[in-house]
Amino acid sequence: MARGAGTATKTSDRELVITRLFDAPRSLVFRAWTEPEHLVRWWGPFGFNVVSCEMNVRLGGAWRFCMRSANVDAVWQRGVYREIVEPERLVFSYAFEDASGKPGHETLVTVDFAEDGGKTKITLHQAVFESQEVRDDHVRGWTEALNRLAGYVAQS
Repeated sequence: MARGAGTATKTSDRELVITRLFDAPRSLVFRAWTEPEHLVRWWGPFGFNVVSCEMNVRLGGAWRFCMRSANVDAVWQRGVYREIVEPERLVFSYAFEDASGKPGHETLVTVDFAEDGGKTKITLHQAVFESQEVRDDHVRGWTEALNRLAGYVAQS
């Protein structure tokens, strides 16, 4: 599948599924999601950089990231790891923080990693969003982040 290719399916007004094929081994793609030195190189939409990354990748462990861009001072995100099956599946909660550090609406993200002829097919499911508009913004954000991930793993 070409860089940038993938499919996003809006299965309801408040959930999404994205399927994407990466030209990289499953172990590398999984590590890119679970090791800070990899994740900081691709996480977030185009133009954003991760400036803070805390990850305790274990069942019940927390994660917290801060992203910045030329136009946005700080975007904080956080969650808790709910399921980790290396290198097959990663499940975590996901919420943005407001300016006071209080988490907003929480969704659940499930990422399945499957071997596909030496490549890796991921299926990302996220739900339940508070609105269709927020879901659509996440489609854009995930699509751009996954494009960045494809470029990163192709160089690794």
